[in-house]
Amino acid sequence: MLTKRIIPCLDVKDGRVVKGIQFVSLRDAGDPVELAAFYDQEGADELVFLDISASHEGRETIVDVVQAVAGSLAIPFTVGGGINSLADMKKILRAGADKVSLNTAAVLRPDLINEGSDYFGAQCIVIAIDARYDDELGSWRVYTHGGRKPTEWEVIDWAKEAVTRGAGEILLTSMDCDGEKQGFNIALTKAVSEAVSVPVIASGGAGNAEHFQEAFEEGKADAGLAASIFHYKETSVKEVKTFLKQQGVVVR
Repeated sequence: MLTKRIIPCLDVKDGRVVKGIQFVSLRDAGDPVELAAFYDQEGADELVFLDISASHEGRETIVDVVQAVAGSLAIPFTVGGGINSLADMKKILRAGADKVSLNTAAVLRPDLINEGSDYFGAQCIVIAIDARYDDELGSWRVYTHGGRKPTEWEVIDWAKEAVTRGAGEILLTSMDCDGEKQGFNIALTKAVSEAVSVPVIASGGAGNAEHFQEAFEEGKADAGLAASIFHYKETSVKEVKTFLKQQGVVVR
């Protein structure tokens, strides 16, 4: 049985970690290098670093910051934002990342998933999906450009397509729940987890340790990702893991 992972997320803008609600109203949360080192010591299983405005601003990921963060980490490290080509992936992995997270670029050119997976292996390719419920669609729609642009893709269809093309993991964010701290979107997480054969990371909405338990047991997620509750010390990775162990959830 695979153990469940707890993953803090650094949303980085202009070299600083920020956090908002439903992708807007961003406020400062600290220095990415300091936070990364802190989470490494705290017992986080992995760290995700997202350069959240790179795709929207049409620029590359901030490689120097990635390099500095990687230097303070012993745990696996995923980097996303502004990665548009195989050359970009090489640059990020050389800078110290273990995996790359693709969102906008993969939706615009799905062959990028095949190229990355063929070259580096599926274990290096994470597909990040920003999802918002669409009444017209009667399901969840995929958004790109940092949650700014709706696409034609329905989330479950896109998740399946991404895995078929070689994605090794899905980072699934509910935009509706993001920053609300009312819990992960269980229906969305379960639907995607049951539709694909690769690990799914639940993201968006964590407010306490119980929410992680729900994501794992009801949502069938393999990992839970959170930002603000860890950054602002509302709880800690250690506390979440202790609670989960007490509930019989197998964590690392």
